[in-house]
Amino acid sequence: MEELIERRREEADVNMMSPLTWAYIGDCVYELYVREELINKSNLKPHKLHMEAIKYVKAKKQAEILQEILPKLTEKEQDIVRRGRNAENHHLPKNASVQEYMYATAFESLIGYLYLTKKDERLKEILSLIEVKPLD
Repeated sequence: MEELIERRREEADVNMMSPLTWAYIGDCVYELYVREELINKSNLKPHKLHMEAIKYVKAKKQAEILQEILPKLTEKEQDIVRRGRNAENHHLPKNASVQEYMYATAFESLIGYLYLTKKDERLKEILSLIEVKPLD
């Protein structure tokens, strides 16, 4: 993990990236967080862990989470969310509305941006606002 952290870029470089690039890494960071939380909070077998994780990483849930945490974000973070939401994405969602998909991309963009800019404490604060537990 140390090597991954050292490979992160300077904030000015990250600002030049596409918000879809932030979302690309944000998706991974968020899914890892969800998986770790489920493992730490349950004794579920891998298949059941996977089924529970899907409930948190689908676009509709991410859009809901973003709406819940939005008032707690700084102005800069809200700008990052706007950039992520407005990024031109040619992917057509299968199991979500276009709006839900846009907000999910915005959420992943925020997570990815914080990760890439080494704002680990803030990333932990935001992730801690999301209660992850088996839903069944």
